[in-house]
Parts: sequence; structure tokens; C-alpha cells
Amino acid sequence: MVIDLAQGQFLAVATGKGRTHDLRLFKHSGVHLGEGMLCLADKGYQGIAKLHANSITPQKKPRKQRLSDADQQANRALARLRVKVEHSIRRLKRFRILSGRYRNRRRHFTRRVHLLAGILNFELALAS
Repeated sequence: MVIDLAQGQFLAVATGKGRTHDLRLFKHSGVHLGEGMLCLADKGYQGIAKLHANSITPQKKPRKQRLSDADQQANRALARLRVKVEHSIRRLKRFRILSGRYRNRRRHFTRRVHLLAGILNFELALAS
């Protein structure tokens, strides 16, 4: 999902068949981020810097070592920026289409997710 940090609106939503890793879904989605767009990603997107140079992911802890204080502070600052993204995803999960097992026809899933994202964007536009 591509979300506008300033307003919390969904700019792009991608779905896949079954369980799909976040980075693989991003690669196959066809969503292209502009050169000037900043991508704030979680740990599921480790390696996205190869696809989009202007992206930030949390630092991973080295094996059998502690994360340095500077890396911990950087991860915490990134989490503070990403909280708006997580809140937008929570609003979408409130409809239970993404939080549980989808029991309807698979071909309707993407359309319904896009409709819900549009409804949420409409609500945000009315509120502001």
C-alpha cells in the first residue's frame, strides 16, 4: 500500500493470491514510486533500496550482537513517522476484509479492497 503521510489517504493498493511476502507483492504490483518520493517501509521490505533508492527501512540486529544506540534511535524515529501508515492500515482492517479469512470469491477481493480504500479516502476528504 502506498499512503500519503500528510493526509493518511491511500494512493495505491495491491493484492496478491494467498500468502505473499511484502517485497514480492511490491515487485509484482506494478506500483512505481517517483524518484522524489520517500518510501518509509517496515522490516518486511528489507532490500527495497535496490528497487527504490529513496527508501528507509529499520536496521536489523546483527547476529549475536546488540543493536547500537544510534541504530535504535533511528529505528524509533522511523517508527514515529510510520505510525500514520499503520493507523491507515488499521482503518482498512476495521472492515475485517484483511484481518480475517476471506470467504467470498477470490476475483472480487481486489475490487472490494479498492472500494474500501476509496470509501476511507472519501471520509478523510470530507473531514478536512
